[in-house]
Amino acid sequence: QEDKLWDAMKITAWVLGTGLLMFTAFVNSVSWYVQNIWETSGHFWQTTWLKFYYLVEGKEWTIFLLGAALVPGLVFWCFNGILMVADVTGKPTFITRYRIQLGKNDPVDTKKLRQAIYTALCNQFCISLPMLVPMFYVMKWWGNTFSKELPTFRCFLVELSIFTLIEEILFYYTHRLVHLPLLYKQIHKKHHEWTAPIGVVSIYAHPVEHILSNTLPVMTGPMIMGSHIVSIAAWFSLALLTTSISHCGYHLPFLPSPEFHDFHHLKFNQCYGVLGVLDYLHGTDTVFRQTKAYERHRVLLSLTPLSESIPEAPKRAE
Repeated sequence: QEDKLWDAMKITAWVLGTGLLMFTAFVNSVSWYVQNIWETSGHFWQTTWLKFYYLVEGKEWTIFLLGAALVPGLVFWCFNGILMVADVTGKPTFITRYRIQLGKNDPVDTKKLRQAIYTALCNQFCISLPMLVPMFYVMKWWGNTFSKELPTFRCFLVELSIFTLIEEILFYYTHRLVHLPLLYKQIHKKHHEWTAPIGVVSIYAHPVEHILSNTLPVMTGPMIMGSHIVSIAAWFSLALLTTSISHCGYHLPFLPSPEFHDFHHLKFNQCYGVLGVLDYLHGTDTVFRQTKAYERHRVLLSLTPLSESIPEAPKRAE
């Protein structure tokens, strides 16, 4: 067990170090473009931020609640509201024709859906919201979160890359933790009631899991970096949006592929992470890589569903 733990720690350190170097190299290589973007739009965003700041009279708690709770919450429910209409009514067909697990949730069980919505709201208001209180004081201690000056676009990109790496590492290992037999039965089984997930199921989880796997991995990055509230609002919104896409059950054009995590819900013991890097290093995606889902795991750049362009192999006759 000690050898396995040490190997896991070495792999994690390697991934973090390599990832940071790659992201830094990427940011440096596009610095000229980033600078041009910021010079063009930076004044507008800075002016808009100052107008908002003075509108709320610089009240830090109000600013923090709006940025860390209200804005991400609206992003989550607006996006999932559209998906739930498709799940329940089967319309618009522009969405439903991209269903990953054909024949599942067609339409969705409304009783299960109501339970999922209730649990998601409870997790948001009874767990995520109270967890923002200690986070607020950590950010206040840093002294940068409520600054009148916005971070540069380049700084935001660097922070975003660090947030993503931290989330990947924390989510992968906490997710594997709750898959241990005892914890799975008591905690994680609730989330896996949905073998064909829908968007709102992304935060349909036991309270312990919601703390360990859903909330802490996302909150840790900004707390370590002492990030600005605007960066926090953007990161929280992006995190909720991407996890909703991963669970939505539809492989929609021009959006990130949800095939990876959808396969996890289908098979349980594959594809534990978000980016897939740690799954590759730990060998927890070997079955996934042998499937048609792996071939479909890419951004769809046409309007033809991948279930049609890359269909499942026909089953052999008995």
